[in-house]
Amino acid sequence: MIYVIPANTDKNEVRKILTAHPEIRFVSLMGVDMAGNDTDEKIPMHIFLDDMDDFYAGRAVQTDGSSVSLTGIVTINNAKVDMPIDPSVNWFVDYNMENYDEETGHPIGTLRIPAFLIHNGKRVDSRSVLADTLLHVKDEILELCRTHSKISGLESINGEDVVDIEFTSATELEFWVKTPLEEASIEEMSASQVMQEQYWERTHGAVRTALENCIMELDKYGLNVEMGHKEVGGLKAQMDESGRMTHVCEQIEIDWKFSNALQAADNELFVRTVVRETFRGIGLEVNFKAKPMIGLAGNGEHTHIGMAAVTKDGKRHNLFSADEPKKDFMSAIGYGAMMGLLKNYEVINPFVSATNDAFNRLKPGFEAPICVVTSLGHTPEVPSRNRTILTGLIRDIKNPYATRFELRACNPYTNTYLALAAIYSAVLDGVSCAVNHTTDELLNELSKKAGDEGFYLEKGRAYRSEEDVFEFYSAEERDRLFGHPPATVWENMENFAKNPDKKQVLMRGGALNETIINAFSSGALLRWKTELIARIIPANRDIVRKCKEITSDLTTDQDAYMWNKISALRAHLAKDGIDEKSLFTRLKTALTEGDYETASKLQIEMYEKMEELKALYDLYAKNMI
Repeated sequence: MIYVIPANTDKNEVRKILTAHPEIRFVSLMGVDMAGNDTDEKIPMHIFLDDMDDFYAGRAVQTDGSSVSLTGIVTINNAKVDMPIDPSVNWFVDYNMENYDEETGHPIGTLRIPAFLIHNGKRVDSRSVLADTLLHVKDEILELCRTHSKISGLESINGEDVVDIEFTSATELEFWVKTPLEEASIEEMSASQVMQEQYWERTHGAVRTALENCIMELDKYGLNVEMGHKEVGGLKAQMDESGRMTHVCEQIEIDWKFSNALQAADNELFVRTVVRETFRGIGLEVNFKAKPMIGLAGNGEHTHIGMAAVTKDGKRHNLFSADEPKKDFMSAIGYGAMMGLLKNYEVINPFVSATNDAFNRLKPGFEAPICVVTSLGHTPEVPSRNRTILTGLIRDIKNPYATRFELRACNPYTNTYLALAAIYSAVLDGVSCAVNHTTDELLNELSKKAGDEGFYLEKGRAYRSEEDVFEFYSAEERDRLFGHPPATVWENMENFAKNPDKKQVLMRGGALNETIINAFSSGALLRWKTELIARIIPANRDIVRKCKEITSDLTTDQDAYMWNKISALRAHLAKDGIDEKSLFTRLKTALTEGDYETASKLQIEMYEKMEELKALYDLYAKNMI
């Protein structure tokens, strides 16, 4: 069996490989829309082999653009989208372990080929946005190297010798795994989390088997898994009479080796598929949502960002690492990249957090990265591992190739293609300024206090803290120093309009253009609105209905007092009168009428009131005997 066809494999060689592996019965083109959804279809292999030239040229496959998220780009009367394949990345074979080929004895495989989406002659998909952005950033960085033969902190490299720029990235996948149809106690898991009973704990039973199978399976695809382990959330499973593990509810993380940025984003989509199918194969379900259970640790997907230069002699040089790592935290390019990311984060954040679920995770506590601030370490000799900041500097003094940034706000459903495109566009903006300064000047700029004038960063903001930002600062101080974080999808998308200069930074390369940004924003708002109306409000209404008065032979004045508070809160949330409407009704009306500013405020109030209701009812119920 073959698991991967390497990037840039010759077309004739592809034909030979597929002919030699008849168990690969289908081809599926993977285009990625603005929401990060990847397409999947079953094309018989003989059609691909017969029409291979047309597949490469984008003539063989078309899709109905109304079936993918290209809001504002594709219309119902102009919906044709072409799908040319991308030979510059790896192609993975997705095997169906539940359907074996009788002739070969192998499971039937589908060759997943990454593709682009073209509408009216223009590429309009997430993959092309990242690919085109990287080409632009590469050209600009190469030009900066040519015009600055010596860059502070990188004096060992002659800029005129740089012939190529490489962009490296990697993601860390966190997910919850549980036994289907079984619900565990949130309170019990919260206690387990606080007491740190799960992190790095040994896996058992079916979870252990599934995790080991995932690691072995992913290595067959050349992904070089570096680690799989239990995360902070979960509780110990139970065992029934037959020895079967039941009530499984644990959090897992899997990490694998970095790749070039486009390949890294492709890898992430495929890893999610392998993980889901592997766990499902032994009777467990996985959840990649950012916050599957309120009150417990969410699923992050820390995204690592790096940049390297290739010189005429063929050597690779980490552009973020300084020549003297005990003297400088980073090179001038590293400082510039970090400053560009932080200064422009208001317009990067919409691509990072575009769902209601993402904002359920991004709240103070659980090490949630909500403050636009970095940490470098107290001295260059002592690297930082501050887990309360948005983006951190990861470095190893003994290994200059390890220097990179870790963006901690992403989650498994972040559109990594668009997020990386926005990040590298912002990185370019910072680097363009930084190459004109020394590393000492740049360290002072990044470390400036709020209110101090800077030559690049904003005057009213601070951008570096070595402290625990949730313990050291009050909420008011955090908002003043690092900016008030958005609380809803609408507030986040409004950042495009509120920060036109920063939006222009993203648009300079032409790939993240007005059409693409509007399509992404409009699609995110449509999903935000639809989920609130069709899922979140009905689910909350069910919770309100279940909070009923409890009859008991023994009641106290506290019981009566608590029930009166609960009853009033239930009515405020869900009970309409002729003249006064409930919070649920007012929120639904505002969404339906397109008054998103009001809807956003009501959504925040709804979440606060629902948490208050659940806490009150929990206390009320516990006092009943």
